[in-house]
Amino acid sequence: MKFGASTFIWVSPFSNATLDLADKVRQMGFDILEICIEDPQTIDPKGILKRLEKTGVEALICGAFGPDRDASSDDPAVRAQALDYLKKCIDFARELKSPVVAGPMYSAVGKTRLLSKDERQKQSQLAVDSLRKAGDYAGEHGVKLAIEPLNRFETDFINTVEQGLELLDQIANRNVGLLLDTFHMNIEEKNVATAIRRAGSKIFHFHTCENDRGTPGTGHVEWSLVRDALEDVGYQGPVVIEAFNSEIKEIARAVALWRPLASSPDALAAEGLCFLRNLFSR
Repeated sequence: MKFGASTFIWVSPFSNATLDLADKVRQMGFDILEICIEDPQTIDPKGILKRLEKTGVEALICGAFGPDRDASSDDPAVRAQALDYLKKCIDFARELKSPVVAGPMYSAVGKTRLLSKDERQKQSQLAVDSLRKAGDYAGEHGVKLAIEPLNRFETDFINTVEQGLELLDQIANRNVGLLLDTFHMNIEEKNVATAIRRAGSKIFHFHTCENDRGTPGTGHVEWSLVRDALEDVGYQGPVVIEAFNSEIKEIARAVALWRPLASSPDALAAEGLCFLRNLFSR
């Protein structure tokens, strides 16, 4: 099992100016730095790869999906922008040797509407068409896509593993799977362990965060059941801590983070890693 930390714990957006994060996470004992591509203009793959290889840290790419990157938008121009952005993320993943591009790539985060059945079917078909193209492009470049269900307050579209699997069935591309996140599952799933087992081999990536979006092991997530379920389905992929910095106002507002959830970002990452390593090395 390899463990990672998201750049969101410390910075937004990630760029060459924040490459010291590679050294930081290596010193803490992480194997992976999950890099969120907020602004592709800030990403210098050659410079980033050089630093990562120097420190011995692997990259994993995730996306940021705002209104202009909505793969299920009614506006074909917006869908085209979303696909172009996903292709850039895939290109970065290939250059940085990331096995996946992950995130809620089916819609814009924060898009919450009360749609009719027909409207939802239309949205679903638009997302399927976009993600099928992205999945084909990713496959051609040796990269997989991991779609993330989010909680009801962040999207009206894909909230549960069951909904995610239905979307995967429609996309019908083995190269496209799921990113599961304990924070979102804690809100939406009747039983988190059952949902993990339901996802099975479709789990391409895994995010860990406590029920309050803080340090793993400090809340009421039933971590031993999460571990057992992952072991039961044979998951051997990355386990990444994704948390956010309340000092970065735009991100804090986007994820409704109104107070610090640890004494510092470093403490959240270090203590979370210690907990996860102990959890998985029983």
